Amino acid sequence: MEKNAPNTGNSSAPRVLFVASECAPYAKCGGLGDVVASLPKALRTLGVDARVAIPLYDSIDRGKYGLEPESPCLAGAGRGETNGCGVWRGTADGDVPVWFIEHNRFFARGGIYDDHGAEFGDNAFRFGLLCMAAAQVCRDRAWIPDILHVHDWPTAVLPAMMDAWRKNGTPLGRAGSVLTIHNQGYQGYSHASALDYLGLGPEYFAADALESYGKINLLKGGIVFADAITTVSPTYAKEILLEPGGNGLSGFLQRREGDFEGILNGADYEVWNPETDPQIPAVYGANSLIGKGRCKQELQVQMGLKPDASVPLFGIVSRLAAQKGTELMREALPWALNEMQMQIAVLGSGDSDDESFFRWLSQAYPGRVGVEIGYSDELAHRIQAGSDFFLMPSLFEPCGLSQLYALRYGSLPVVHATGGLEDTVEQYNEGEGTGTGFKFYHPDARAFHDTIGWAVSTWYDRPSHITLMREDAMKRRFEWETSARRYVGIYQRVMAKHGA
Repeated sequence: MEKNAPNTGNSSAPRVLFVASECAPYAKCGGLGDVVASLPKALRTLGVDARVAIPLYDSIDRGKYGLEPESPCLAGAGRGETNGCGVWRGTADGDVPVWFIEHNRFFARGGIYDDHGAEFGDNAFRFGLLCMAAAQVCRDRAWIPDILHVHDWPTAVLPAMMDAWRKNGTPLGRAGSVLTIHNQGYQGYSHASALDYLGLGPEYFAADALESYGKINLLKGGIVFADAITTVSPTYAKEILLEPGGNGLSGFLQRREGDFEGILNGADYEVWNPETDPQIPAVYGANSLIGKGRCKQELQVQMGLKPDASVPLFGIVSRLAAQKGTELMREALPWALNEMQMQIAVLGSGDSDDESFFRWLSQAYPGRVGVEIGYSDELAHRIQAGSDFFLMPSLFEPCGLSQLYALRYGSLPVVHATGGLEDTVEQYNEGEGTGTGFKFYHPDARAFHDTIGWAVSTWYDRPSHITLMREDAMKRRFEWETSARRYVGIYQRVMAKHGA
């Protein structure tokens, strides 16, 4: 048995390779990176030999993470082209083996995506090489996966490549594929010239394959060719089967409806746990919230807010982009601050206009609004621990992880009831004092403002309800093991399809 394989004694356990653009803590822009880190870890506890392949970006510190060089690989790239790639190996939390594909031309850049979070023009080439190199690494090491699990547009082309490989009888020909859609709003368009590089013939540039508006649509290719498709919450699965949620691809998903399901993401409670979190000023639990009060006080000081336990503190940890409801925030937050006794602590970065708005907000409401532009893992934990409420007015949210963390830390979410937010937050029942958060159903500024007001009035007028809701929220669990078992079932069905 190879080092780091799960010691289950079960030689028939599925071998699964995750091929992705992100994996925390090495490279992360959003929830995708968290999932690619946490799901393989949970799968290995179930006996699955799960491994990961991601690019070796220049932002990944080899020494910090103890990466070790392995034998390089020569990845085929259509029309007889080959690219030499370095291969490094590391071990993620939970003893998950990770292969890092090194190719300076494609991956030695300032970030995973460009400075605005958009797509580089050569992404089909960049991530196509990642897919080919990942397959070659498996062949070179005689570790042939039963399943290649790909994620979002960057690696969604791999199922189409596998379809072409099967016709040539390659060693990965019997492997199956699973595509997980984390956000269907990003689809990965590329010029059709990339087909040759990917080793795909002209038959793949068709309306029932990768072609879309005269270009290649990488995510569409995954939807068409993957053996099974998942997305990250049941409600988001329903939303993208119809327009406008499907962003033009709902019809193709409807054709695959029997192979498509929504599986709610889990949270890594070894990392996000207020009872053991080393990054917060004081630990606490649902049965003793004294530590949360200290966390709030220190957060207020750190963020330049007036220390006052009696004022409700709302936290925001978010990418600043239209999807996250920043237009609603621009209109509703000043409105709420003018009318209500409340404070806001913000951590985020993204659109320059949104960043400017929050800088202005902190200047317009000194001592009541604190803003940190950028990202700090420690501050993210501190905001979750020190906040009384957590704002997530996303226009759409495939799953969302921040609200899961907020629940665990007793920071009651205020959310737009969409996608995973609808699935994971229980609406407050004012008559009974039950629920775990506050939801609004129409994505407009008035609804958001009024829901903030509902939370504030509950804080001042029904404090016993806040206590009951907070205790309930902190006891809720969205475990990865539950989701992992459903993925194992999908893997087994796909393996049976290919006779594995």
